[in-house]
Amino acid sequence: MGKRCAICGKTTQFGNKVSHSKRKTKTKNKPNLHRVKVMINGEVKRIYVCSKCLKAGKVQKVD
Repeated sequence: MGKRCAICGKTTQFGNKVSHSKRKTKTKNKPNLHRVKVMINGEVKRIYVCSKCLKAGKVQKVD
């Protein structure tokens, strides 16, 4: 399974790291995902959710 938020679909982003001499190297930025228990259609499921969605209240955690 790839790194992907189940709510917003945020995935790995690619870019360049640029040094002082303007030399470019490839870099990856992965989303900050948490595996949480969530109530979906009356069922408790474990899904991966990014921190931004948790903080915004788009998902209710079940304990």
